[in-house]
Amino acid sequence: MEEFKSLEDILNFAINEEIKASKLYAGLAQRSQNKEMAQIFNQFSREELGHKKKLENIKEGDKIVIEEKKVQDLKIGDYLVEVDKSRDDLNYQEALIVAMKEEKAAFKLYTDLAGKVDDAETKNVFLMLAQEEAKHKLRFEVEYDEYILKEN
Repeated sequence: MEEFKSLEDILNFAINEEIKASKLYAGLAQRSQNKEMAQIFNQFSREELGHKKKLENIKEGDKIVIEEKKVQDLKIGDYLVEVDKSRDDLNYQEALIVAMKEEKAAFKLYTDLAGKVDDAETKNVFLMLAQEEAKHKLRFEVEYDEYILKEN
């Protein structure tokens, strides 16, 4: 696992992770044969760029805000099978599964990193990032519940 020497290192790492996520969704949009799916993936990509901007703002001096309220986890994504992200023909259900799995992995990464540091400020940055990823996962789980599970 990567070693961080400063808060700036952590923020740079997180910014790069958001860029990777944005590129993943943009790539899925480009490969999508369905125009509606392409729009959805492009929306996911733009949201990740919004998260990148938030991190850049923290780097520039904005305050790190950690909400006291724990983000609910519906655990829907935890019990779904993996979807091959390299396919060009993902449907909406599969796209949501990909998104849930990606956000869960990011949440776990930041939670694990928070557990490995002693410095309170660094730990708070990782916990804030984990919380952001949990919110994203919840959003996709709610969408899945409303548009996939209720239809079946």
